[in-house]
Amino acid sequence: MVTINYKDSRPFYEQVKAELRRLVVTGVLPPGEKLPSVRDLAGQLAINPNTIQRAYRELEAEGYIVSVPGRGSFVTAREAENDPHRAELLRTLRETARELMWLGMSAEEIRAEIGGDTDEYD
Repeated sequence: MVTINYKDSRPFYEQVKAELRRLVVTGVLPPGEKLPSVRDLAGQLAINPNTIQRAYRELEAEGYIVSVPGRGSFVTAREAENDPHRAELLRTLRETARELMWLGMSAEEIRAEIGGDTDEYD
């Protein structure tokens, strides 16, 4: 499920966080899915449990997972309407689109690049 790339310059916790976020966003880990315990995932990856704990803590702060004391960590169901992380991503997207347009890319080209056809994300 999650792998570590020892040639990647990013810290291990960032790699774990990015991989788990990707699995949640793509639906591989659906809402309600229980994540491996910190100890189990640390054992599978042969890294320090504090590294996994940091990744889980940051994912929880971003709203991707929720931790339930005594039960574990679970993928959350997203409520997109009032999600501050969604708002931040949209702000970043708008800034990036403006810069691409300044560099000569048309709105149609940008739409094609990000998949104007939403079926790709279902």
